[in-house]
Amino acid sequence: MATSVLQREECRREHEPKLDLSELRLSDEDRIQRQEIKERETGELPPELRERARVELREEPALREQALSQMRHFIEKHPAIKKCRTDAPFLLRFLRTKKYSIPQACSMLERYLTIRQMYPHWFQKLDPLDPKIAAVIDAGYLVPLPKRDSEGRRVVLSCMGRFDPHIFDSCVMARVHSMIVELLLDEPRSQLLGYTHVNDEAGMQMPHVSLWSLTDVRIMLNCIQNSTPMRHKRTHFVNIPQYGVRFFEFAVSLLSDKLKDRVMFHRTSEELNKHVDPSILPKEYGGTVPLKDMIEELKRNLLKRREELLALDDMCVDLYALEKNDITQNIHSTAGSFRKLELD
Repeated sequence: MATSVLQREECRREHEPKLDLSELRLSDEDRIQRQEIKERETGELPPELRERARVELREEPALREQALSQMRHFIEKHPAIKKCRTDAPFLLRFLRTKKYSIPQACSMLERYLTIRQMYPHWFQKLDPLDPKIAAVIDAGYLVPLPKRDSEGRRVVLSCMGRFDPHIFDSCVMARVHSMIVELLLDEPRSQLLGYTHVNDEAGMQMPHVSLWSLTDVRIMLNCIQNSTPMRHKRTHFVNIPQYGVRFFEFAVSLLSDKLKDRVMFHRTSEELNKHVDPSILPKEYGGTVPLKDMIEELKRNLLKRREELLALDDMCVDLYALEKNDITQNIHSTAGSFRKLELD
């Protein structure tokens, strides 16, 4: 009898999940990073954020599956959409941004596909190995910070002085932004909690301002507000030179009232630090991790996702058929609205 009991105990231990000692050796930051990698593959939020998603976005398992099914049906039957991603992390970008309003999510998806097709010089060929893009990344112009802010948001830092306007044009700048955005958009936590933008304009020169025509500024801001599935929660500007004030005032005037209220201007880094914990910023801004280390981590992440970024160009929408389509309200005018902006 004793032998049989021991055998049963041994059998039970064999089937128990084994403790992964490598997990115990991980730092808290590494453990969170691993967890976030798993989350972006499935689109699932961590347990501690699911109640917040239910309250803020109306997200529940049954509604999520129903909404994903309806969006896939929308894509399949759409006469203008020829090819589009249908995986959950991609579709949840739009559903979470639009708080599970399926018509609004479908409309934003259509606008997203439209702008990628209409402005390929801004939104396509997002290759981290492209020499111009790689040079801008190496310079540290745009870096998503490894640590999130106190609200759990992903923070994106831009440093205008690190972008050389004498070598690179606005198309390179736009593609770098588009590439970083696409890298981040599949993060479930960010889809719920949103993004914080920190824009350091120190080193800004007149050639930076002249990179963009007023028409291009209007079109780009329209794309950002209405076609990019990001929840912009806070945007900080700091160290704007006097000759750049008018430019940013014009840009902010084009934003919706909701986004205008989320823009903050700071004269100094000390003022910024009252709203953004300096410990999450690069060492050059008061943190502990040097900017060059953050750049290297960004480059590793971009190379890891390079094939995914390039595959975005396989998505296709027929702009002519789009104008003739009347599946959902106002969708038939999507392409026309952007063309009107070009003519204004």
